[in-house]
Amino acid sequence: MSRPSATIRCFCTLFLLMLMCPTWAVAQGVYAPGLGPINRSMGSAAVAAPLDGIGAIAWNPATLSGFKRSELEMSVELLFANIETSSSVAGIGGGATESDSGAMPLPNMGWVHVSPDSRLSIGFGVLSVAGFQTNFPASGSNPIFFPQRSGVMPIGGFGRVSSEAAFIDLAPTMAYAVTDQLSVGVTFAATMAQLNVEPLVFAGLNDANGDFASTYPTGQGSRYHWGCGANFGVFYEHTPNWRFGASVKTPRWMEDFKYQTQDENGAPLSARYSLDLPMVASVGTSYTDGDRFLMAVDVRYIDYENADGFGDSGLNPNGSLRGLGWESVFAVATGIQYRLTDTLTGRVGYVYNQNPIPDALTQLNVPAPLHYEHTLSCGFSYQPVPVVSFNVSYAYSLPSDITGPITFPPNAPTGSPAFPVPGSSVTSSLTAHALAFGITVAY
Repeated sequence: MSRPSATIRCFCTLFLLMLMCPTWAVAQGVYAPGLGPINRSMGSAAVAAPLDGIGAIAWNPATLSGFKRSELEMSVELLFANIETSSSVAGIGGGATESDSGAMPLPNMGWVHVSPDSRLSIGFGVLSVAGFQTNFPASGSNPIFFPQRSGVMPIGGFGRVSSEAAFIDLAPTMAYAVTDQLSVGVTFAATMAQLNVEPLVFAGLNDANGDFASTYPTGQGSRYHWGCGANFGVFYEHTPNWRFGASVKTPRWMEDFKYQTQDENGAPLSARYSLDLPMVASVGTSYTDGDRFLMAVDVRYIDYENADGFGDSGLNPNGSLRGLGWESVFAVATGIQYRLTDTLTGRVGYVYNQNPIPDALTQLNVPAPLHYEHTLSCGFSYQPVPVVSFNVSYAYSLPSDITGPITFPPNAPTGSPAFPVPGSSVTSSLTAHALAFGITVAY
């Protein structure tokens, strides 16, 4: 027993070091389509398939009762997103700009403790559940990124556009086996999040110097904000082969994101934005032959339309963002696991989610271009000894594009309303690669 305990302490120390890194995700909309290499390689299907601690805590806490032994799982995912935004205006021309997002780490941890003498199982997760990041430079040829004071168009472009959002759940979890077949579970989530965007469209346009050239202020440097929510789940083992599950993630109700910036004359200026992660309802089933083969399917409903910051659409009279205008969507996650040898297990997965972003709102979502629909994944676990396995996964989000008009915001100081620019268009294109590594220690 001493060796596994020492190993767990070592891994916990490494995991705390990983948490010092910023996190983000290309996602089911804003939610990550799989957390950790096991759940990721299964296409995130986990509502009725308790394969790993991270996936169980993230998608259905009741499945903790399905674990045969305790475990600690840790992982880090490297995400490579290829994001391009192109735009054109009749009589001015057009161009394309790539986001220099680079590779970003996405750490996760899940601990599950089960006891053969108790119907209660407990767990704890630190989960990078949602986020996004972009980094577009200003451009002299791509109208959407023209400097704000370019003079070429009524208020120029938006200049440099960058964004960073990271939502991390701290998730104590418990499951109770009501009978030998039926279990219920709950996760209480404390969510910490950071949301930065440049320029700060949450503050609206200002013309403090009176030159009738209104601009958005800078928006970097906000602190981490806090919120809370819960996951509720039920898990039913109908037979040794067939299992069923259902879960609900409540919204992550966040405090308002607050910003301290400055106007055109350098005077203090404050702004705030209300953004909650949406409710997610899931149902799932899995089939296993009890030895080598397992197949799982989940269906999810993600309620963006009723989530603060996502569902509202358009701009306020002062040019500040009212909301991203996302629509509620369905997603389907599927995965297959096959034990190739006593030490090697392979997995493949696929997740489809409807695009939540209407084409007409492409411009508003340039900083958050999460419109992909199809993601393929694969992975394997190597178990050199019975209590340790090394896990790897790769996922690819297929190319996705949305196109809409360029619309200039209303400008309260000058009295000009919002209007679409004739003969204009803006297109957002996205693909992504994700490579995850992890280790599981059982005891």
